[in-house]
Parts: sequence; C-alpha cells; structure tokens
Amino acid sequence: MNDTPARPQLIRTARAAVPPVSLTTRLLAVNLIALGLLAFSLLYLDSYRNQLLAERLDRARVEAEITAEALALASDAERPALLASLGTRQHLRLRLFDPHGRLLADSFALAPPAFTLRDPARDPLFPRLARLIDRAVDTVVGAAPVATYVEPRPGRAADWPEIVTAAASHRAAAQLRYAPDRTPMISAAVPVDADGTILLTLRNSPEVTQSIRDARQVLAELVGVALLISVAFSLFLARTIVRPLRMLVRAAVRVRLGRERAVVVPRLPERRDEIGLLARALSDMSLALTQRIDAVGAFAADVAHELKNPLASLRSALDSLVRVDEPELRGQLTAIALHDVRRIDRLVTEIADASRIDAELSRATFEPVDLFTLVSALVGGRERRGANRHCQVRAVRAGRQSLVVAGDPVRLERLFDNLLDNAVSFSPPGGMIDLTASADGETVTVEVIDEGPGIAPEARERVFERFHSLRPDAEDFGSHSGLGLAIARTIAEAHDGTLRAEGRADGHSGARLVLRLPAWPEAAG
Repeated sequence: MNDTPARPQLIRTARAAVPPVSLTTRLLAVNLIALGLLAFSLLYLDSYRNQLLAERLDRARVEAEITAEALALASDAERPALLASLGTRQHLRLRLFDPHGRLLADSFALAPPAFTLRDPARDPLFPRLARLIDRAVDTVVGAAPVATYVEPRPGRAADWPEIVTAAASHRAAAQLRYAPDRTPMISAAVPVDADGTILLTLRNSPEVTQSIRDARQVLAELVGVALLISVAFSLFLARTIVRPLRMLVRAAVRVRLGRERAVVVPRLPERRDEIGLLARALSDMSLALTQRIDAVGAFAADVAHELKNPLASLRSALDSLVRVDEPELRGQLTAIALHDVRRIDRLVTEIADASRIDAELSRATFEPVDLFTLVSALVGGRERRGANRHCQVRAVRAGRQSLVVAGDPVRLERLFDNLLDNAVSFSPPGGMIDLTASADGETVTVEVIDEGPGIAPEARERVFERFHSLRPDAEDFGSHSGLGLAIARTIAEAHDGTLRAEGRADGHSGARLVLRLPAWPEAAG
C-alpha cells in the first residue's frame, strides 16, 4: 500500500515532535547551570573560612592556657617582663587583670606593639573591592554576624565578654571580632591564679582573610576558563548531535503512528559514539517490536484455536446433557465435560505462565546454582510423588568440573521438570531416562535422553513451537498443552543459554534434548 500522500503529514508531525527549546539551547543551559553550580560553590568557601577560624580560636585558647601556666610560675615582679617578651615573640597583645577586673599589665605598654591595625580609609581600590565581596558572600550564605573590634575603655575587664565567661567557668574562652579592615581579631581569656587573676590574649590574623581571598580568586579563574571551554564544547556537540537526533525522531514518530513496517530507522554505522549506539538500538528495537507484534498475534491466534476445541466439546456435552435422561449416558457426558474443563484450566494456566515468564525473568536476580544438585533433588522429588510413572530416571555427573551457573533456581527447576515430563510421556514402560551433566570450562551442559521413538530431524525445531504437540497414540488426548518445551526454551534463552533437540549419540531410538548454559564466572575461571 502506497503511503506517499501521508508523508507530508508525517514530516509535519515529526517537526512538531521536536521540542520548542532546541537541543543546542538545552546543552548550553545544562552546561551553564553546571557552571553556575560550580560558581555557586564559591560561596561554600565560607565553610572553609569557618573551619579555619575555628582552628584559630582553638589555637588561641591553647596559647592562652600555655601563657597562663608560664605566668602562674612567675613571681609578681617577673610577670611584666614575661608579658612583654611573650607578646613580642608571639605577635600577641597580652593583658593581665586582677580579681576585681582592674588592668595590671599590658604588653603593648611594656614593649613596642606586636601588630598594628590598618586604617581601611587609606586602602587602595582592590582591598576595598575585596571587602565588598566578603560582605556580599556573607550576605548570600547567611553567615552569622561578627562584631566589629572596638578597643574598650582602659582597665575594664567587664567590657570583654570572654573574660566574664572565663572567670565564671574557670576555663579558657575565645572570641572572634573583625578589625576595621575585616581581618580577624581573635581574643582568648583564661584564669591564671586561683585568686581570680585573668589573662587576655589578642591576635590580629590578616593571613586568614588573605588565604580565603586567594582561594576564592583561584576558583573564580577556574570557573571562567571552564565557562569558555564549556560554551565552545556545547556548540560543537550541538552540531554533531541535533541533526541525527532529528532523523531518529522522525523515524520514531512514524513508528508511533503505526507505520513501523514501512519505517527504516537509520542505523548510522559511521557513528561510533552514543548517537550511533542509540540509532542502532532504535533500529533493533523497531525490528524487535515488529517481531513481538507478529508473535503476539500468532500467540493469540494459537490460544484461540487451542481453546476453541475443548470449548466446543464442552458445549456439545452440556447441550446433550440437558436432553439425555439415561443415567449411564449422563455420566459419560459429565465425564467428558469435566475432562474438557480440566483441559481448559490446564491450558489457561500454561498460557498465563508462558505469557509472564519473560517479564518475571527480566526482573529476576540470578544467583549461583549447581545444576547437578538441582537436577538430583528434582529427580528424587519426582520419584517420591510418582511423577516419573513407569520410567526409571537417573542423574549422572560426567567429570569433576564445577557445574555452577548463574540463574533463577525456581525457573531452572521448571525447565528440567518440563523436559522430564516430555521424556516420561514418550518413554515405553520401564524405559530409562538419563540426565547427564558435564562442563567444558565456560559452558555447563545437561542432556536429557530417553528411549522413546525419538524426534525426526525435520521436526526438531518445531517441537519448541507453542502448542506444537506430537503425542503418543496411547496418551489421553488433551493431557498436554504443547507449551512445555516452548517454556523450557524460553527459560534457557533468558539464561543466555540454548536448548536443542538432537539425535542420540549411540544411534539407539530415543530423543536427546541438550541444554547449554554459561558457567558461573568464578567457576569457569
């Protein structure tokens, strides 16, 4: 059927399917967002600053405690000289307060000051911009406000909160403030003597601010370079991605409109990247979809055909049952109806199992399974419940190699159960059925061999078709659905294996069904 008149409509639909925001814009947006997030990470340098300041506060407490211990060992006459010496060497301002809060000594009065604070009004442009950026970052990240350092009234310990805290807790207490130029002023107070004498240390740490600003500048430069590279790379990617994607979109739209048989999805064999993989995956998916639709249609037709026969028989028996009064004949008709109901029940069960087995196996988590252990247990269980009927079934292990495979033990047991059901139904009374398991390193093989009539070479593939059943003449009609071997092969293929019908190697009469599965990687190694 010619679909040429519909092609303009398909093309318009395909164009309409292209999103209003082009892929180029999306790529740029994604990259800009990513870089925006990277730029936003600049703000998280605040955590680096907080960590650095916390370390300096801890160090200030330790310094104050060590200095207090040294002062405690010195006499009152030695303490001024010691304060001056320690303050000069450690670049600290040391003050000593008596128990009443009066200033006893100040290292800056005893020796030249160890540091001086800068006047921000005299700073050039760049330091002023740096302080503006610092304030902006604090505002964006919601940093806790820090008090500005203001020199308290001379000789008043009560104006220092850390002194009040140290005196009350008898432990070192530290405080952070900002100098006028936003460099940290870190003070620490600690008791010296048991009588309440307090030592106050004060340090200006401009290196902390400079370290944070240096890190921020380096990261900003990296962000700028990354932004330029990202924009250029996005434009390049857009040119190589958009065109083939639009081709694939048009093909996918045609498939969606139900024209999958007429659509040839471009495979783009020259592309060796993700776009090429996508094109080939879509092409394969289109072919698989066609095959799946055909299989579903054929399966539905087979189901209807298989159900029609027992339903027709059941209807005939029920219609006759209404008109028959003879007890013996009514009993026969009732038996026929019950037999047909059981056939329908068995068919529905098998059909439901066959239809959901693919989905269940696609979600299953495979685990190591020793096939010989599984087969031996299955043979023993069937023997105890009489499922082997008149046959002798034995499990044989060939060689000493590992027979472990990756699989779902429940489904693998179902596979072997179906194979044994098939072998039992074709075997003569007293017939021997052998399950021989072997391995050759990378493959584990299990053969199910019976002594029945065997399978003709031309029928060895058809026996795995759904509802295909060549039952023995003596077997009760309708006792098998014809799905057993089809389900077994489905399970085998879901385990990346194969299930084939072959002739017996010894030339004797009988069927030989051969299952091959990949060995468990550790076992194969």
